[in-house]
Amino acid sequence: MRYILVLVTFTLILSNTQTAESAQPAASLFVLSDKCLACHNGLITSAGQDVSIGSNWQSSMMAHAAKDPYWQASVRRESLDHPQVKKHIEDECSACHMPMSRYTAKTRGSLGEVFAHLPLLQAGGQTSLLAKDGVSCSMCHQIQADHLGSEASFTAGFVVNTTGAPGKRPAFGPYTVDEGRTRVMRSATQLVPNKSEHVQDSSLCGSCHTLYTQARGPDGEITGELPEQVPYLEWRHSAFYQSRSCQSCHMPQLDHPMNISAVLGQPRQNFSRHVFRGGNFLMPRIFNANRAELGVTVPSQDLILAAQETLKNLTDDAAGVEIHEVERTEEGLVIRVRITNMAGHKLPTAYPSRRTWLHLEVTDADGEAIFSSGLPNKDGSIQGNDNDRDPGTFEPHYTTIYSADQVQIYEPILVDAQGNVTTGLLSAVGYIKDNRILPMGFDKDTAEKDIAVYGRARNDADFVGGEDLIDYRIQENGINGPYTITAELYYQPIGFRWARNLRQQQAAEIERFVSYYDAFSEHSAIVMTSDRIQTP
Repeated sequence: MRYILVLVTFTLILSNTQTAESAQPAASLFVLSDKCLACHNGLITSAGQDVSIGSNWQSSMMAHAAKDPYWQASVRRESLDHPQVKKHIEDECSACHMPMSRYTAKTRGSLGEVFAHLPLLQAGGQTSLLAKDGVSCSMCHQIQADHLGSEASFTAGFVVNTTGAPGKRPAFGPYTVDEGRTRVMRSATQLVPNKSEHVQDSSLCGSCHTLYTQARGPDGEITGELPEQVPYLEWRHSAFYQSRSCQSCHMPQLDHPMNISAVLGQPRQNFSRHVFRGGNFLMPRIFNANRAELGVTVPSQDLILAAQETLKNLTDDAAGVEIHEVERTEEGLVIRVRITNMAGHKLPTAYPSRRTWLHLEVTDADGEAIFSSGLPNKDGSIQGNDNDRDPGTFEPHYTTIYSADQVQIYEPILVDAQGNVTTGLLSAVGYIKDNRILPMGFDKDTAEKDIAVYGRARNDADFVGGEDLIDYRIQENGINGPYTITAELYYQPIGFRWARNLRQQQAAEIERFVSYYDAFSEHSAIVMTSDRIQTP
């Protein structure tokens, strides 16, 4: 019976493949993910956990890279800010969000496009279908080992075999595949499985997750270069460089053998789950709430599970907070808080809209707050934060906080060529503040400028690799306690100002995303970790 089921499944795969091949050019470098998912779904562990490569990937941000409404709004904003170089902006921004269509254009001597493929609901033609597929199977698994980890590989400088004929180009994976199974994969995808360990090396991730953007002046001229997001370089400067890869956290392995295919699969050790868990719990919720408009087809429950897994990663494995010491002096309470980073890069890292901050509250015996710093508002802003109040200012890094309108926010703040604070990526030439919590082993004195600490944190002796210590000095004003002290570390993937500043330009994509953000603003931040103590 098992043989009959496998034979029927294989026959269906071949039939579907032949139909699909007739609809796409023979010389296409990439195949759509549905050709891969036919075999790499239906993977259930003995405990009943669905670890299907296809299902896990389909609910990830990788699969939804092109559908991301925040990305679409941001590209539109940059294109309107710098209309003279619109085509170059689209090429740059499609490199990692629509990589297959962009790489195809590159081989033809053309620039990558974004808006020509939108709306994705109406995607037609092979190039637009590839764009719609986001960061897909035949993209990552065709990247060769050539110069990975070097500067040439950064900003989507990866290399794909463009000379091999369909049916002969390699698809790389961590396992040796026998001749029979190789024929099955070649028939279904026109790709030939090859074993290569580079697919489990952090440098593969670093090709897109080391991103430099070109700053543009008023006439579109290049005025500088910004290390927009460089978690791979941060990781290389941390203690994790010698012990853990990017994949070990973001694609966690099972601790038991597991089939990698539902068709003729073999149990394999070190099965990597294709969940790509990261820091974006907000976007899966936005996708689910706006499924029809965004062209989302993955089952709703899968997106819910993706958001839950992201939240679990953020709350269990990313950070710690501790009320380290409390002292009563003649001036009042002195509270020392320790924040630790358990990730292998800065916290938060990647796209600079992300921020983490400390909310500290002290209540008296009746539960009344006598001090509160960093309380979030329902619109996604933070009470006391200068940047949320005024886009031209920002909250500095603190070693000691004395008042409620001072907030310790761990974030990057960008400036343009004139020194003005900006959220325009292609206007930004550098950082005036970057006090994101450093990973363990990170030496800020030897860090290169692209991953350096900027602002007051640079000279803060308590801001070191793996942690930050900050003091709060609070006047008691005649209240003698006892007190309850609560410290909460908040995280927000898209800060209030980054969403609001999109409205500096008017466009449908911008209005759409801001409306989504407004609908979720009250839930746009989470408490990653907390600590609470009571004083005598």
